[in-house]
Amino acid sequence: MTTSASDTSHSPAHPYTREMAMIHRVFRRESRLLAELVQDVPASDTVRAGILAEHWREYTVGLHAHHTAEDEVLWPALLPHLDLDAEQVLAMEAQHHELTGGMCEVQVLMDRWRAQALAADRDELAEALRRHHRQLCAHLDEEEREVMPLVGRHVNDQDWHAVGERGLAETPRNRLMIALGAILEDCPPDERREFLARLPLAARVMWKLLGQRQYRRETRRIRGRHATA
Repeated sequence: MTTSASDTSHSPAHPYTREMAMIHRVFRRESRLLAELVQDVPASDTVRAGILAEHWREYTVGLHAHHTAEDEVLWPALLPHLDLDAEQVLAMEAQHHELTGGMCEVQVLMDRWRAQALAADRDELAEALRRHHRQLCAHLDEEEREVMPLVGRHVNDQDWHAVGERGLAETPRNRLMIALGAILEDCPPDERREFLARLPLAARVMWKLLGQRQYRRETRRIRGRHATA
């Protein structure tokens, strides 16, 4: 979920990179928690395994949508403005493919574990999830360090808004408040206020009346004793 920017300056504090960092924060957190949550599941608890397998599915849908929006909308808008720096953007595309390969490995292990929730399958899956987390964080760190400053200098509001629209188009309507809650969860108060202020009024009202409770229920269901919301 990306808001449309009204700031057209090219300063280092450009909101494009702040918003991207907020979204990346979600994937860092959830990939870490998935490994921890899977590792904690008692042997043979197929109900709990099913809940986490579904959460993994939702996570992969979100990450795929995020990477697709970058590959199909953001990078094509950015590349014409670059010369030598284009190699950094092409490296991001290659890393997306590598991450997809690792996620396919996790999916195979997830399906096997979900069937019987065997301890050996759980441990192998948890290790694969930890590898995914490390690989993802290395990619996101590099993207924020090397590529997001280029986005802030060269991508205009219209193209950035198109990136957000591409991501929203793949988010089911009944998951929009969950996506918003995931973004806001770890925000410091000033960043949270700024992000909410940039949303349409209807979205802010929906979040206040329904979204916060919906997100708390979701995190309690997924995280169990790990829940803090």
